[in-house]
Amino acid sequence: MRLLFFSALTTSAAQASGLATSGWDAAYSKAQAALQKLSQAEKAGIATGVTWEGGPCVGNTYAPSSIDYPSLCLQDSPLGIRFANPVTAFPAGINAGATWDRSLLYSRGVAMGAEAKGLGVHVQLGPVSGPLGKNPDGGRNWEGFSVDPYLSGVAMEETIRGMQDSGVQACAKHWIGNEQEVNRDTISSEMADRQTHELYVWPFMNAVRADVASVMCSYNKVNGTWACESEAILNELLKNELGFRGYVVSDWNAQHTGVNSALAGLDMTMPGSDFNTPRGSIFWGSNLVEAVANGSVPQSRLDDMVTRILAAWYLVNQDQGYPEVSFSSWNGGKASVDVTADHASVARAVARDSIVLLKNEAQTLPLRQPKSLAIIGQDAIVNPAGPNACTDRGCDNGTLAMGWGSGTAEFPYLVAPVDAIQAQADKTGTQIITSTTDDAAAGAEAAAAAETAIVFINSDSGEGYITVENNPGDRNNLDPWHNGNSLVQSVASSNKNVIVVIHSVGPIILETILAQPSVKAIIWAGLPGQESGNALADILYGSTSPSGKIPYTIAKQRSDYGAGWIYAQTDSFTEGLFVDYRHFDKNGIDPRYEFGHGLSYTEFAYSGLSINVLATSGPTIGSIISGGPVELFESVGTVSVHIVNNGSVEGAEVAQLYIGLPESAPLSPPKQLRGFEKVFLQAAGSGTATFELTRRDLSYWDVTLQKWVVPSGTFRVYVGASSRDIRLQGTFSVAS
Repeated sequence: MRLLFFSALTTSAAQASGLATSGWDAAYSKAQAALQKLSQAEKAGIATGVTWEGGPCVGNTYAPSSIDYPSLCLQDSPLGIRFANPVTAFPAGINAGATWDRSLLYSRGVAMGAEAKGLGVHVQLGPVSGPLGKNPDGGRNWEGFSVDPYLSGVAMEETIRGMQDSGVQACAKHWIGNEQEVNRDTISSEMADRQTHELYVWPFMNAVRADVASVMCSYNKVNGTWACESEAILNELLKNELGFRGYVVSDWNAQHTGVNSALAGLDMTMPGSDFNTPRGSIFWGSNLVEAVANGSVPQSRLDDMVTRILAAWYLVNQDQGYPEVSFSSWNGGKASVDVTADHASVARAVARDSIVLLKNEAQTLPLRQPKSLAIIGQDAIVNPAGPNACTDRGCDNGTLAMGWGSGTAEFPYLVAPVDAIQAQADKTGTQIITSTTDDAAAGAEAAAAAETAIVFINSDSGEGYITVENNPGDRNNLDPWHNGNSLVQSVASSNKNVIVVIHSVGPIILETILAQPSVKAIIWAGLPGQESGNALADILYGSTSPSGKIPYTIAKQRSDYGAGWIYAQTDSFTEGLFVDYRHFDKNGIDPRYEFGHGLSYTEFAYSGLSINVLATSGPTIGSIISGGPVELFESVGTVSVHIVNNGSVEGAEVAQLYIGLPESAPLSPPKQLRGFEKVFLQAAGSGTATFELTRRDLSYWDVTLQKWVVPSGTFRVYVGASSRDIRLQGTFSVAS
């Protein structure tokens, strides 16, 4: 029933929006015809922002008069429409990734795109795969989907297809190497060629494969050159190697020169002026016209910029009756239309299915009509000043439902955990005892009066232009905020049946909490958006069995990760390919909770591993299509397993496929995620998970050949419930 619901949702949304696109070739044909009608000033205007606060959106271009083309509206964020209301505040990207559910990822993209179009937004600034999250304390990791490039790539592709099927241009960001907030405007990411391709480029290949309209270049330098004027990463890597046919837009004020950035492959500058100091200075606009006139920038380069921008507009059919912008970012954002429709149901489904049950001792969960419950911690309630009290969510007061920064949206409402639990308790006659501060003594007193205690803790982060509780965007440590460890310790000392709920931007160290014998269950609820409490109650009370899997590793101690943000002007990326579980596997480190871990209220058994793969070794030789060399995306076979639900309740299992490359692929990780499927099964039901492999899944980047290469030798196949919970193993061989 659930699958049918989302199928109907996405199909009806597609039909209502007239989603079919004509493809890049047709879009380019229209763009080239329109280009001939434009003056030089109009061309420059299409590529140049009108200055900060110069239009209703966070980014606006100049509208030409020679063709029927608007002032383009570019607007944050990757989880909803920033600075506008009413809009849906969807779960963050990290939660969407934790669902491991392609249909939900697509549905979330469709809903976000529909709201953007309804408000007249042409370009929604998301989704995010930069930062990828190599640093577990990185401030903006939560805006993306996962530290794993394969999972992140699938999520990028499904989200982009959903957004653009609804008629809004997606903008994949931040390209590339933007892995921390501290010194993000000046730091140089020193990225080796192989790690660049296999980790950081990989998700963007999926984005380009999905025909993403635009890509945002980042603030940092890459190997010593500003990302927004790097010939190596814009023209050579993105446009030539990946075959990207859309346009590159700068992050806001990430442009440093006029001519150099134009020659390197930047196509649009935002916001078009320096909104810091001196306000009003611009690199393009009339200066770009002059640069073309004096020969500094070829006419063909200006024409290419404009063609790419116009083609993206035509690609998603924005030339056909697109709505006018119906809000202003600068006067409270009140929209003249309500675009939220039934999107709360999508938000709730993503929030619910992203919840990860980390621990469940003695079947403490689901709750079975307890006589009394203690609800403890400030994270159980909405900020008393209101969910939108802090600009861009730049505080950690009340329950945490999104991080802070430009990647946020205004809550139309926020369902607090305590309120949703109270609604359930009213049905069962459960007494609710509350201590909704972080006072440890008060929490212990409330816990002592209840049969079961639920403690809420959190850990926040965000964009570096806001510092919250001395955290400069990036997190200072991986501990729970507001003395969360002490709160749990106090509660555990006075109640023998404690459940801990975590709202967090990323991993936290749980050793102090796990050392308490009374802590029987731990739930990771991430950043669930407006339906936070309702989604949590669905899991706590068992109306839905948890099916989320953590999209990163939770370590036993901070130092186990081997990477973190630094106070420096250079990040050498010394961890190489060995990020997150790859690092733990290579170094034989036991995680506390491994990548891909997540419990259910039922049990799943795996059997019948079938491997049918036929591939030839060697480098890519084919032509470039959107995403890269054409043969990279060709199927080379399948791996499948049989899964049985051995429990008494229905549930969903995320079966995961990991591949270990042969020894002929030097210095490769022991295993890497190369497939997953979420299988919904009734009690005692069974099904098959099938993973299709492509040549890319079997390849590594050869720095000498400068090509993707399928190595020869024996490939190792691992299928299981997480990166460490491997249920079945096998091999296949590729001849040289």
